[in-house]
Amino acid sequence: MLAIVGDDAVHRVEGLPGESGQVGLTLALGRLRTLGVSGLRVALPAPGHPLGLSGPPEFNARALEAEEAVVCYGAALGLVPDVYEAGPVGVQVEVVWHVLAVREAPPADVPSLGEAERELAEALREATEALTRLDVAGSGPVAEAAVDAYRARAERRREVLAPGYPSRAVRVLELAQRVGTLIAVATESGHGGAVSSSEMSARREALRPVERTARRAQVAAYNSVVEERERGVR
Repeated sequence: MLAIVGDDAVHRVEGLPGESGQVGLTLALGRLRTLGVSGLRVALPAPGHPLGLSGPPEFNARALEAEEAVVCYGAALGLVPDVYEAGPVGVQVEVVWHVLAVREAPPADVPSLGEAERELAEALREATEALTRLDVAGSGPVAEAAVDAYRARAERRREVLAPGYPSRAVRVLELAQRVGTLIAVATESGHGGAVSSSEMSARREALRPVERTARRAQVAAYNSVVEERERGVR
């Protein structure tokens, strides 16, 4: 269980069918299995982009507010997290997952791994061209530190996905995370030549399609095992 959630937060589940109050994550996962759940899909929605969601509107609204959700495969249920911090900042984090009904329908805008990989390669080229056009140097101590931090995380967590995932999923996720890091570095105030609010706005607008592609690719990678199972491919 620690390999899934880490040891820096307490996870509880609320609204689980058959339970009157909050329960621990281990019990909740067992209960979900008895309800027919055989897999979990990740959703990473953003305003105007319900990525990975299938409805109904009530669930989508909660997921959009949280900017993440989990949709069950095998039962019409989804989970949306609320994150609480107790005590001094960073001392203790509690995550309460709210179980809600979902619509049994294909998740919105999730590409195949092959599509995601092709789109990411193009997005990386577009990001480089856009940053060059906007006179973003992409260097300097803060930018270099951000890229170094990403590389350090990659070294520590070479197994970015659990055993059993396709090798392409690992490749796609690593590339999506790299693109996400470059976007974060580029849109951080003070990087490169753009410093005015209008230039920062132009930079964010130019990178918006790239960020969308990176999120789609992450969802495709995380959900690839469930998607293959649904297609009957093992």
